[in-house]
Amino acid sequence: MSFERLNLRFLIDEQLPPGLADRLIEAGHFAEHVRSVGLGGASDIAISEHAERIGAVLITKDEDFAEAGRSGRIAVVWVRFGNVTNRALWRSLQPVLPEIVAAIEDGETLIEVT
Repeated sequence: MSFERLNLRFLIDEQLPPGLADRLIEAGHFAEHVRSVGLGGASDIAISEHAERIGAVLITKDEDFAEAGRSGRIAVVWVRFGNVTNRALWRSLQPVLPEIVAAIEDGETLIEVT
């Protein structure tokens, strides 16, 4: 019997590149960038509410969203490393993506990636 990992829905925050959504889609998940859903420049509250409404995991570099993750309102993947190229960002995230998915499956709502 094989076990399939959960396909998640991700919302990519504004400080991260829109191309990250493409990489996550290629990895078998649904993903969209805040700009593609009309939330470019939106407040943190509006972004949090949208993520909650659509059941998305928010991927962000913004520490302010960590509290939303701690509260359990939404699941947050908090990217904690400095500015990197798009390629380097994916090289850092891709190997830990299965761990991120497993943590979310286990009910964790704040996953820090360093």
